[in-house]
Amino acid sequence: MGTDGQPHILAIGGGTFVPDDRYGLAPSPLLRYALDLTGQDRPRVCFLPTALGDGAEHVARGYAALSGLDVETSHLVLFPMPNIADMRSHLLSQDLLYVFGGSVANLLALWRLHGLDDILREAWQEGVVLAGQSAGALCWHVGGNTDSFGPLLRPLTDGLGFLPYSCGVHYDSDPQRRPLLQRLVGEGTLPAGYAADEGVGLHYVGTELVQAVSYRPEGRAYSVEPDGSGAAKETVIEPRMLS
Repeated sequence: MGTDGQPHILAIGGGTFVPDDRYGLAPSPLLRYALDLTGQDRPRVCFLPTALGDGAEHVARGYAALSGLDVETSHLVLFPMPNIADMRSHLLSQDLLYVFGGSVANLLALWRLHGLDDILREAWQEGVVLAGQSAGALCWHVGGNTDSFGPLLRPLTDGLGFLPYSCGVHYDSDPQRRPLLQRLVGEGTLPAGYAADEGVGLHYVGTELVQAVSYRPEGRAYSVEPDGSGAAKETVIEPRMLS
């Protein structure tokens, strides 16, 4: 559970893991920050790789990346059937649920089909820390934009809505992201919200953004709001730097 028993979400624009010669991937300071939010000396972490089609290689890379940390790791996959009989009990017993990036549209459809949307909301309200990057960040919000349907980005408006905002991810690495999010917010297709560059996380307590955090000196977060003329205005949020 979170250090204060409150609901925490860390929505990461990208860069949760960094390249590592030995394990392939290593946890970036953003993942370490999420682990610290649990307040546990040996946190229980469950991976949800739904957005990647539950690929075994992605699960294995996640385990390898955390192998050097004092954590108790598990995973939940839905293909070909859930690997955990009582998903609710397992997820509510965790300290951190980490959602991989990939197809947010497929993730949402499968979670709803299996009732995970309600279980995850309950876990969040009970103080289990939720975190993820890209699709694993966007899913908690009302919506944003996605490449789930192809390389040309499309609006996503049916996120879980735990957080009543729009969300932009990969904000400085994909040139389609910023103008599309601004257009969708400006025209009212999506509500006002927040966006994160690579290596930047948005930390919410309850539904309030309390700070942005980053390990990249050039990384930024942003608030994106309608300006009343059909366009959007963007305000830089300077993140707290993580070591």
